Amino acid sequence: MPALSNIDLSKKVMNKVLTSLNENMQIIYRKAVDADNTLDKLQTEGSGKFASIFPEGLIFSANSKRFLPYVQELTNDISSLNDNYEDADQHLPLIVKKIELLLKTLVEFKQRVQ
Repeated sequence: MPALSNIDLSKKVMNKVLTSLNENMQIIYRKAVDADNTLDKLQTEGSGKFASIFPEGLIFSANSKRFLPYVQELTNDISSLNDNYEDADQHLPLIVKKIELLLKTLVEFKQRVQ
């Protein structure tokens, strides 16, 4: 069996990381659509009055009253990793933090509105 070069190994590892990120994004997207629908309903009922989901400049560039703009930003971040995974060590920690924050916030939101 031929030995794998460091480049081949890093490509395999990066492919696994990207697969995991994309799987998480599918979960986040579905939860965000549900949450945004709930927010739309709350707003039509006169509730849900706030400036944005996350404080401006916290971790996201987006600033919105809905989750999907944050999901789009995260999708763009992951896409940039697909295009240039040599810089993954710089960008991956921020992407993971965004995933964690989005998932945590979506779960907390769902629990509060039940």
